[in-house]
Amino acid sequence: MSKTIKVAVPSMGKGGLDAERSSHFGRCDCFSLLTFDENKKFVECSIIANPPHVDGGCMAPVNLLAANKVNAIVVGGIGGRPLAGFNSVGIEVLITDGDFVKNVKENYEAGKVSPISSDFVCGGHH
Repeated sequence: MSKTIKVAVPSMGKGGLDAERSSHFGRCDCFSLLTFDENKKFVECSIIANPPHVDGGCMAPVNLLAANKVNAIVVGGIGGRPLAGFNSVGIEVLITDGDFVKNVKENYEAGKVSPISSDFVCGGHH
């Protein structure tokens, strides 16, 4: 059986490839889960709802995505606490350009994503 890679993209509305990316993963409407094969070829897109964001609730999406066997999340920015949370459950945090989920898919296939560095950590989320 081939190994698949599941990449979460914080999304607005109903999610999916045509959905707009959310700039704040804790407040996104849902996560579009992009599945790729070991050669970075796109396999499918599925959607999971994001639980409501509450104070201190940054770990809720971390636990949700870990439970759904996500390997990586592509964000526009992230706070230090959720970054540490994703790292602690083995979910790689990546960054790339693009306003829509399909842009993330194309960038991932083309190898145009990179691990997020502490330089990108948002203030006020520690």
